[in-house]
Amino acid sequence: MSSNTPKKTTKKSPAKNTGTKKKAPAQKRRNGKKNKKGGKWRLKPLIISALTIAVMLSSYIFYCWITLPDISKAIERTRLPATTILTESGQEIESYGGVYSDIVYANELPAYVRDAVISTEDRRFYSHFGFDFISFGRAMIVNLIHRRYVQGGSTITQQVSKNLFLTPQKNIKRKVQELLMAFWLEKKFTKDQILTLYLNRVYMGAGTYGIEAASQKFYHKSSRDINMMEAAILAGLLKAPARYNPVSSKKRAVERAAVVLQNMINNNKITDKQKQTALKMPIGSNKYNFGGGKYFADWVYNEVNAYIGERDTDINVYTTLDGRIQKAAEDILKEVIDANRKNNVTNGAIVVLDNSGAVKAMVGGTDYRKSQFNRATQALRQPGSSFKTFVYLTALEEGFEPDDIIEDTPITVDGWSPENYDKRYYGKVTLTDAFRRSLNLATLDLSSRISRQKVIGLAHKMGIGTPIKVTPSMPLGSFEVKIIDMAVAYSTIANGGYANWPYSINEIYSKDGYKIYERTADEKSRIISAESVEKITSMMQKVVESGTGKKARLPFFAAGKTGTSQDYRDAWFAGFSRGYTAIVWVGNDNNTPMKEIGGGTLPAEIWRKLMLRIEGQ
Repeated sequence: MSSNTPKKTTKKSPAKNTGTKKKAPAQKRRNGKKNKKGGKWRLKPLIISALTIAVMLSSYIFYCWITLPDISKAIERTRLPATTILTESGQEIESYGGVYSDIVYANELPAYVRDAVISTEDRRFYSHFGFDFISFGRAMIVNLIHRRYVQGGSTITQQVSKNLFLTPQKNIKRKVQELLMAFWLEKKFTKDQILTLYLNRVYMGAGTYGIEAASQKFYHKSSRDINMMEAAILAGLLKAPARYNPVSSKKRAVERAAVVLQNMINNNKITDKQKQTALKMPIGSNKYNFGGGKYFADWVYNEVNAYIGERDTDINVYTTLDGRIQKAAEDILKEVIDANRKNNVTNGAIVVLDNSGAVKAMVGGTDYRKSQFNRATQALRQPGSSFKTFVYLTALEEGFEPDDIIEDTPITVDGWSPENYDKRYYGKVTLTDAFRRSLNLATLDLSSRISRQKVIGLAHKMGIGTPIKVTPSMPLGSFEVKIIDMAVAYSTIANGGYANWPYSINEIYSKDGYKIYERTADEKSRIISAESVEKITSMMQKVVESGTGKKARLPFFAAGKTGTSQDYRDAWFAGFSRGYTAIVWVGNDNNTPMKEIGGGTLPAEIWRKLMLRIEGQ
């Protein structure tokens, strides 16, 4: 019995253990099936989402591809057609495009020309497939660190793609198309062919496109014959053509060239000794033919395609510019600004129109070489009291009379308490007297009696293109406008109340004399009643005779309005006389205040001198 006891214990123990072990695998299998099934269900939405995104992305890329412009035609145009801008009498103002530029092939240039461009713009050009991950990644990191666009990562091939599109739009579709075109270019052309396309199409400053045109413009010789220093200057200006071209600043061009030479050292193309030698090399002729009207010429050139579309032929553009008036405007503006720099006056702009809207003169700044920014067409400045003309004109259209009485008394709106220029109050005044004295409080009182929305509507109809919001200070010109828009608006009064559109081109001819375009007169459309035009003109005459614009007084008819923005940041005189409307603005690009320079001071003086010169006096 004692011998059987252990046996029973031995048999029962394994039996229990075996039973437990047999159940465990079955349970695991059941749990495993559940886990696998659950895992599949969890993965399914992710797989569907990934496939959906892939299909959408592929569809978008395909859409971008099929909407590309005709690539073959774009490739064929390795030379931009020449555009020569002339005054109304046929004097050449400026030439653009391929005037000097025959096609130059990359393998015809000295090796250091190619090396300078590649070392600076795309040092892995010969090894990548159209997109450089290293450059792109580096640019992204730099831009993220600075929290703004500081560095670009585009390859030369991508830049060729941009130049072939000939449009400045920046959006996702454009970037995708640039990349697709870059891949297409890399597949279809050799690296030297792509470099040739780039060198013949890239903008290089001062109205030149392509390295040959730039070399002829800056050095008066072929790009095949330039030295290493000249090559470094051309490669350097590609970063910012307006800033680094030697016409704009020889000093900046040379400083930038030193950076390019260092890039060539870093890219193992030259030695430090060669760099030092290059820095001592002569730079070709620096005699640049700069006459007047450069800001105007740039403006016209950018408008030409809107008149005649894309073209392959060289053209002559006969404009509306009057060379005599243009020279007078440039000389007078520069003379007065230079004499008043002590008053912190550093820049200005002038636009002169005739009664049809033809631009007879345009001065976009005091020094085109230092800055090609056209203040006449691009700057946004506060008109100040020169906007009051639209308020009073709207009131006249609404039935007010020049002798009607308005109140020039203190007012507070939402904590804002405006004052008159002389900080005095005049009580009951007529519209004519309030306008002549440019009284702020009386103007606000008048604007409260009419629809301010109608004031804005009339301003837009007369030519103001920038947005204007209904605010308490709107009648005093507290928003921004363009100088050329103010010229157009005031010209509608000068021409009797008819809508005006500024135009700059009379005729366009091909180089062989074929007429491509001729301007026809616009149909007249009255937007201001003849009665209101007569009344506001009389009120504007009194501004010049005995009001804020006395310094603009002429020995013959003159009508105008002064304007000064807050803290003397902008000063205007807007007026017309004997068939011409002229707008004068002075101020600072950095928007700093001038020293008590209002519209009735320098702008009025400039306007008077210009009108006397126009009349030959």
